[in-house]
Amino acid sequence: MRFSKWHAHGNVYLLTEQSELSPEDVRVAVGDADGIVQVIAVEGDDVEVVIWNPDGSTAEMSGNGTRIAARWLARRSGEEAVRIRVGPREVAARLRGREVELDVGEVEVDEPETIDVAGEEVELTAVSVGNPHAVIRREPDRDEVRRLGPLVENHERFPERTNVQLVRVDGPHELTVGVWERGAGETLSSGTSSVAAAAAGVARGWCESPVTVHLVGGDLQVELADGRAVLTGPAEEICLIELAPEFEL
Repeated sequence: MRFSKWHAHGNVYLLTEQSELSPEDVRVAVGDADGIVQVIAVEGDDVEVVIWNPDGSTAEMSGNGTRIAARWLARRSGEEAVRIRVGPREVAARLRGREVELDVGEVEVDEPETIDVAGEEVELTAVSVGNPHAVIRREPDRDEVRRLGPLVENHERFPERTNVQLVRVDGPHELTVGVWERGAGETLSSGTSSVAAAAAGVARGWCESPVTVHLVGGDLQVELADGRAVLTGPAEEICLIELAPEFEL
């Protein structure tokens, strides 16, 4: 099986046109990547994809994975403006040099709440970017991300599990964010996590749009207006990969 290997600020995805994948196939093939983008159907400047997590679960949405799909499709179609369907959501994307501008669509921000996490009271803001997020304002130290992330991800408050962001406010238009991804663990960069952190920050009065989100892997830009978000950041191909015969799916 052939994959192309891509990254978005160090968040690595494999992209394949393999028509059939199972959770076990994904767990075998993913290696040390952060997920797999499976192309289901292509028609002109429109593509349908499935985003797989390393544990074999699927993601309702992925900002980085979708930007990678957009750049792949733009190269194939020769168009700078393309559309990507991920589950029920259709996303418009436009190439701007090495950056991809993604109209993520509607973002829903809940009121702040407090949950008990292993005897510790943790205040969070739940956000939906098509997928679930729990935004927590505290220093995004990597040890703390690794400690708190899996506890919140698997908390009973989130029956479908959740992505987790630890957020530090650096200025009126800047956030530093540590990310624990549902089904993947700590990750260098996450598009929807950046949108969730920015949306919670604006809703809570921590910052104002546009927001520069600083992640371990690099910066992403988020603009928010009328309950919708636009995410801008890079997506680049690394190489092609052929699975060895013993790993053929």
